[in-house]
Amino acid sequence: MKLARFLVKRLLLIPIILLGLSLITFGISHVIPGDPVKLAAGPQARPDQIIKLTQEYGLDRPLPEQYVRYISNLFQGNWGYSISNKRDVFHDLVTYFTATLELTLVSTLIGLVVGIPLAIISARWRDRWPDHAARFVSIGAVSVPVFWIAIILQIVLAQNLHWLPVSGRFDPRANYPTTHTGLLLIDTLLAGNIPAFFTALRYIIMPAFCQSLLVIALITRQLRGDLLDILRKDFVLVARANGIPERRIWTRYLMKNALIATISQLGFLIGFQLGGAVLIEYVLDWPGIGQYALKAALLLDFQPIMGATLFVGFIVVIVNLMTDVVYRLVDPRIGFA
Repeated sequence: MKLARFLVKRLLLIPIILLGLSLITFGISHVIPGDPVKLAAGPQARPDQIIKLTQEYGLDRPLPEQYVRYISNLFQGNWGYSISNKRDVFHDLVTYFTATLELTLVSTLIGLVVGIPLAIISARWRDRWPDHAARFVSIGAVSVPVFWIAIILQIVLAQNLHWLPVSGRFDPRANYPTTHTGLLLIDTLLAGNIPAFFTALRYIIMPAFCQSLLVIALITRQLRGDLLDILRKDFVLVARANGIPERRIWTRYLMKNALIATISQLGFLIGFQLGGAVLIEYVLDWPGIGQYALKAALLLDFQPIMGATLFVGFIVVIVNLMTDVVYRLVDPRIGFA
């Protein structure tokens, strides 16, 4: 009952948050100097063509009327059309978001597989060489700019060694696989297309590794600190005094309590990644929602900017809600207030 009440309260706040976000984005996108219609029409466009396009997209009307019209269309499921490519914005958002979602899932998986063992090793052998090595990795992962790492990997692994492709999501020379979920790794496996699966895997390794560095750093540092703190608790000392095996202490007592704060941080980071890792997507030409929003911003394309902001905002709010629910289920002391 408390969970249902908690969910209802949080879900009722989502429209208010998105409305405020839409107002801020609408205001910023209209105070930036420049004419999106002129950019879309091109330098050879005649004045009458520019006026016609301006009227067609309703950009000649007062700003309050434009905003009300946009919100009313949004409630009817109409996200508008891009001025630059004439495509439906919502269809583009779904297409680009699935690429970002796949990248986020793979990078988070890599971060968990690498980060959790590093944190355990670091805490288990505190102030010894395994601890120093683990901390060196975690600090280095956030200290070096991720775009610089991406460029170095492109030069070394792609151009020099030819182990991985330079950029993109799939081999442009091959037939693009049929998609159902939009996640190429899953779709190719469902279709039984193993060669296409390994092709998609080769293309995602480099961007996923770059994006996973932040996850590795966060998990290693947060989980290490929590493990060291819990090691000093009385219940751990009592468990050891009662002869409970060390492995059971670490798996049942330490990890269960230490993961609580890490789950909260990881949920926030996943929400951030789902908003699009702009630098990674741009440098490695990954067709995600971050790159989509960046190109729209450079072209002053109003509809994609608004659509991407609201779409990402909704996803981040939902991810944070799920994180709060999981956090409270893992730690019943917090409760659903």
